[in-house]
Amino acid sequence: MKAAAFDASAFKAPVRDPRLADWLKDYPPEVFTERLYQSIELIERYSIELAIDLLHRLKMIDQLSEWRSADQLCSALSFQPRFSFALGWLLERLLETGCVMARRDGDVRSYRLRHAPWRPQLERLHAMGLEIDPGNAATLDLLDHAANLYPAVAGGKQRGDQSLFGPQGIPLWLNYFHNRNLTYAVNNWTGAVLAADRLANRSRLRILEIGAGTGSASETLLRYFDQRGLLSRIKRYLITEPSAFFRRRAQRELSSQYPNLPLEWGALDLNSPWETQGVFPGDFDLVYAVNVLHISEDLLFSLNQARSALSEDGLLVIGECLRPYVNQPIYPELMFQILESYADVQLDSEMRPNPGFLTADQWRCAFTRAGFENVKVAPDVDRIREIYPHFFAGAICGQNTAGQNK
Repeated sequence: MKAAAFDASAFKAPVRDPRLADWLKDYPPEVFTERLYQSIELIERYSIELAIDLLHRLKMIDQLSEWRSADQLCSALSFQPRFSFALGWLLERLLETGCVMARRDGDVRSYRLRHAPWRPQLERLHAMGLEIDPGNAATLDLLDHAANLYPAVAGGKQRGDQSLFGPQGIPLWLNYFHNRNLTYAVNNWTGAVLAADRLANRSRLRILEIGAGTGSASETLLRYFDQRGLLSRIKRYLITEPSAFFRRRAQRELSSQYPNLPLEWGALDLNSPWETQGVFPGDFDLVYAVNVLHISEDLLFSLNQARSALSEDGLLVIGECLRPYVNQPIYPELMFQILESYADVQLDSEMRPNPGFLTADQWRCAFTRAGFENVKVAPDVDRIREIYPHFFAGAICGQNTAGQNK
């Protein structure tokens, strides 16, 4: 990946390559708009400015006068050892500014300050983000909230999960996981379009959705299925979400919108055997999830559970925030790095070398190792990333071929 020249004095999104429009022509016109493109560019820059701000707030500048790893920085600054994960991400984000440089000694990556960073332009960029789209407030506000927690989490005064999902955080998450927030909603659309395309010839649809949250992905799936004339084919739709608060909210809204659909509700823990939770082998034609499976404690276990729940020739379709290149930092991670549930997962050198978001190739590898066939990633993110390395949305589909559950 070629690094773009970084202009510290101003923000201006580069002109979109016209080839993007052709590669994204199969999606509804309201999805991949100029407004979305401008928003993503602005928010990427905003997360870099937050990283600079945290460089100051965490008092890291003086410590970077010599080469130090993230672990060494945590020790020098008396941070919690587990904060090394988030600290490493901040330093990788800062590499893009030219203020910090890196080197690798064996398996250890170390960093040193190249020159003092500029004054962060957070207020100006925040205002610009709202001018592009008022809906960007959801992402910008959540990024701010997460960044404000970093010092306390680093020092062990707060825990990330409890703080981010506390009374102040819940309203921010509700706004973030909403279809008015286009930078998040795009993940819902990539999954819905791929699912509809692969199921268009099925006469009967039994759907299991995992990790539905407040129902924004469910809403988009049903909306798009309606547009494609597939809604009447749904014979069963079990929507699961472990959070009772989120689940009740989704149930209230979707049941009122679709009173005639066979909607069911449940709480499924994707890290425990699904059959003991009422999801039996072969019961579903589609297992569906958006931005859920990347937080599985054991990814291969959860993928195998999903395949077991599928009928012969059933499909697993997931919409995911995709990392374009290995080790590339992307803005949503700033919100998740301090969550214990995000970082405490089983790693695998081939399919899951890091917690959190994966590349398209890593997802292909994971699906294949779980026994899925006809694995597809859409849109063509491998070509897109060559001309636009900030394209983070995609969907992955795999088929449970005949006899796989036997």
